[in-house]
Amino acid sequence: MIGLIDTHQHLVFPEAASYSWTEGIPVLANKAFTPADYQALTDGLGIEATLFMETAVDDPDIAAETKLVSDLAKNPDNGILGLIATCRPENDAGFDSWIEDAKAQGAVGFRRILHVVADDMSQSETFRRNVRSIGAKGLAYDMCFLARQLPIAAELADACPETRLILDHCGVPDIAGGGLDPWREDMGRLAERPNVTCKLSGLLAYCAPGNATLEAIRPYVDHVLETFGPERMVWGSDWPVVDMANGIQDWLNVTRQILDDLSEDEARSVAHKTARRVYGLD
Repeated sequence: MIGLIDTHQHLVFPEAASYSWTEGIPVLANKAFTPADYQALTDGLGIEATLFMETAVDDPDIAAETKLVSDLAKNPDNGILGLIATCRPENDAGFDSWIEDAKAQGAVGFRRILHVVADDMSQSETFRRNVRSIGAKGLAYDMCFLARQLPIAAELADACPETRLILDHCGVPDIAGGGLDPWREDMGRLAERPNVTCKLSGLLAYCAPGNATLEAIRPYVDHVLETFGPERMVWGSDWPVVDMANGIQDWLNVTRQILDDLSEDEARSVAHKTARRVYGLD
């Protein structure tokens, strides 16, 4: 079984931080999701290591989340290779010191979710300069855009050519609504940017209720494999958000079916080789 590096493991600690975005989502709200919970669900299923992905805590708790997970990562039993921490590139004040502080705590990359803010935020020179600064420090930046924002993602990639950018969740296609187009064309254009990698994650949560299946996501998976190629793809569980579909074990089963259709080298690229390269894990 080819080992997977999960580049999108969320952890939730309601006693230590606030997660306003989970309100109204019954499978997530007011619940804890810990490394022990993750390991119990994935034991024996081929996860060789994880990267913690910032869990969109409320702004006052950003530093607390990073410190908490950094401490967890010091215990090798938790299997956490590094952190993708929250950042706010739209603000110069304290930005460089925060990047250095988080890097010292094990950050290998950063993310600022962009589908919950104004479209023009990532188009400001301040934002782009700070994303370039992340790249100059040898760190990666995860982009989280909606499908309609993919042209903006391409602009950011052009403005930050030396920063390794990872597009989360295959660009959040509207699978439930059959939104192959213009998503396909926009993903093809984004794939022309050599500094962009595509993350195979999140797709089952975008399916219609009761239809979170490999068949439903297959056209989207095939398109990213064709446009980006396995050598420019990483894998993520998006746990526990994946519970909004059929859970992480189902996603792992679907993932194995996707990998089985690839050559061994291609499968290893998606499973762990590309992650080690783009996040500097070697």
